Amino acid sequence: MTKPFSERYWHEVETWPRERLAELQLTRLREQLSYVYANSAFYRTRWDELGFHPRDVRELADLRRLPLVDKADYVADLAADPPWGTAVAAPVADRRRVHFSSGTTSSPTPVLWTAYDLDRWADLYARSAYSQGVRDTDVYQCLFSFAWFVGGLGVTAGYQRIGVTLLPGGSSDTQRQIDTIFQYGTTAVGGTPSFMLHLAETAERAGTPLRDSPVRRIQVGGEPGAGVPATRAHIEERWGAKCFDGYGSLEFQPIAWECEEQAGGHLAEDFAYAEVLDPQTHEPVPDGTPGLLVLTHLDKRATPLVRWATGDIVVRDSTACPCGRTLARLPGGVVGRADDMLVVRGVNLFPSAVEQVVRATPGTAGEYLIVLDDDVTDPVTGYLTGIKLRVEATRDSPELAGKLADAVRAALTVRAVVETVPEGTLPRSTHKSKRVVRAD
Repeated sequence: MTKPFSERYWHEVETWPRERLAELQLTRLREQLSYVYANSAFYRTRWDELGFHPRDVRELADLRRLPLVDKADYVADLAADPPWGTAVAAPVADRRRVHFSSGTTSSPTPVLWTAYDLDRWADLYARSAYSQGVRDTDVYQCLFSFAWFVGGLGVTAGYQRIGVTLLPGGSSDTQRQIDTIFQYGTTAVGGTPSFMLHLAETAERAGTPLRDSPVRRIQVGGEPGAGVPATRAHIEERWGAKCFDGYGSLEFQPIAWECEEQAGGHLAEDFAYAEVLDPQTHEPVPDGTPGLLVLTHLDKRATPLVRWATGDIVVRDSTACPCGRTLARLPGGVVGRADDMLVVRGVNLFPSAVEQVVRATPGTAGEYLIVLDDDVTDPVTGYLTGIKLRVEATRDSPELAGKLADAVRAALTVRAVVETVPEGTLPRSTHKSKRVVRAD
């Protein structure tokens, strides 16, 4: 167990004045860019072509002189110089772990950690759990996967740093997870929102609702969930516990998490510099405006990334939180992914907005798919004229499809073709749930 800074805050940086935080960011940015230039051929080659050198950085805004880098650039580099590519900045002797992406947007790709990186990783997870009220008296059951993908190992390292009693359940047998919660007095759990709802459904069918369990805190991540108000309410009602949103990726994990105020995930601004940009122009957008999240490591050794375009659309709020933390927040979590955004008759639509309507409509079980097929596609232009929804219903109700279609039109101003199916019909996932599918 590592001793926290105070009874309320894991690290003192969480409450620093933003001016002091900016000074730390600039110092770390200059050090990180110098390290990257010296050790990563991937970046050094690109920067030399631009005539850029880290010593040229005088203020944080100078970072915008550099181009964005995304997954496609990283994948191309791996293909040109397999298996690790040229972005890795740590020698072989210092590499301690490899995890792979889930392959959501491309083939699975590797990211490496040094011992230093793993220590920072664990500390960030400890900070996240501590901010949500987890203490050394808790029994924590980790329901994130322990596999190739990032997730369970980092989470458990952080919780163990606090001193919890750990139950590393992973994504194994659902009923055994439920039995373990009741038998061993689990007080905190973590997993994807989809799996949390699946566990709740299974427990209710077995006559052992999880709202009767000792669980009082749930941390979810891996997909939009607690950031969607109706989904958060759905999880909290079925578990009888507070649900906290966490955000991260293979490359930046974790990077933001909610505190007990549940007012948006606090960014780890001492670990990464965050920009929110217009997805088309790549110019900064003001707080409160949705934009593309771009991240730059400030303290990474093995696979440091500079101006990494995450593909995630977020809204930033830099005002102080009622909890006393001054770190900027992401209210609503991830609004959507830039590559998941649907354009329906000029309306930009993210699956998370559809999820809010579905889970707020009485009679639905919460699970849904957005199906793209000829019913909602203009045969001439190929543009979407609406959305097709396949939604689980808690009971047979001929009126539900019409009510849901009306709710979608009222909330999102788009036409919806709705098909209801019995509860339990749609696939469940212990990892990321796929919400948009194309008909064969």
